[in-house]
Amino acid sequence: MGTDKALLPWPPSESPSSSGESFISAAIHSLEQATDFVLVVAGKNESSLAPIVCSRGASLVTNPDPSRGQFSSLQIGLREVLNRGRDGAIITLVDRPPALQETVQSLRATFEAAAQNIWAVVPEFSGKHGHPYVVGREMIECFLQAAEGETAREIEHRNQSHIQYVAVSDPCVAQNINTPEDYAALKAKSL
Repeated sequence: MGTDKALLPWPPSESPSSSGESFISAAIHSLEQATDFVLVVAGKNESSLAPIVCSRGASLVTNPDPSRGQFSSLQIGLREVLNRGRDGAIITLVDRPPALQETVQSLRATFEAAAQNIWAVVPEFSGKHGHPYVVGREMIECFLQAAEGETAREIEHRNQSHIQYVAVSDPCVAQNINTPEDYAALKAKSL
């Protein structure tokens, strides 16, 4: 991307200061109504994220070695969730527009009503799986006990029989913003 995706203005506009929001602040806002607390895992960008995260009432933990990859940040966040006495989490990435609060609430409600053998609820839009998704203690343990070099996707595929996929009408759950072109396309849709 060439810049910290967490700090990209949200919603995208020609004027970066139009709403004062960013991907990270909007993600916190989308999750806060459906959770006890919001936890952000930072890497080398801790100093630039901390003021935003704290001003939004969220908590920040740091991945001391972000070179180990995105999965290591997920594991650090999930350990902190367990350390705070919780046995479930709603997980999202910062490189996407935030899901609607209604979507997040619906995913949580679906998870809470799911059969006991369901360890995760994942949104699906137009045949694509996305974020945020809800995980229970069993899936958290699978992520934390993963072998060195495994990815979250591999863990999910191995445990697919314990995942419930839920069709949603929120296109944000399946959008990744990885390049300036992706962000420009998102901006063009928003204008």
